[in-house]
Amino acid sequence: MLQRTVDQRRFIVHEHKATRLHYDFRLEIGGVLKSWAIPKGPSMNPADKRLAVMVPDHPLEYADFEGVIPEGHSGAGPVVIWDHGTYTVPEDEDPPEKQIETGRIVFSLHGRKLRGGFALARFKGGQGAQWLLIKRKDKEGDTAWRLQTALTARKLKMLSVKTPPCESA
Repeated sequence: MLQRTVDQRRFIVHEHKATRLHYDFRLEIGGVLKSWAIPKGPSMNPADKRLAVMVPDHPLEYADFEGVIPEGHSGAGPVVIWDHGTYTVPEDEDPPEKQIETGRIVFSLHGRKLRGGFALARFKGGQGAQWLLIKRKDKEGDTAWRLQTALTARKLKMLSVKTPPCESA
């Protein structure tokens, strides 16, 4: 059965080399960017289950942020947009605000790199910050997919030092 989708919203994935390289996966939900740090980065391979640690919300203005966060600020280091686009929630699912409360969010990404069905699921039995990002089995899945960095030497030279709009002390 073909599922219709409604209510397109933005998603952003930042590649962020702070203390350790990780990818910040962000979904526009409830007027903010709900955010998860993904140490190994997202994957288009349905066999990969990626740890996603929920971190504090970021303001919508952070969606376009690229730069080098200066030393002494939270998350010091280079940040670039690795992927971005919109996401939709299947019509037969609750809105993302309600799904996040239940610990399971189902959505489809429409980005340059990430496409198709995904789910975020909080670890069983917990109200904690640990979730899994899972690529659903669909025509967009790619078992040979490999993560490629956007933080190239050339890109790093183009970044300027900036304090992000979400400065959280």
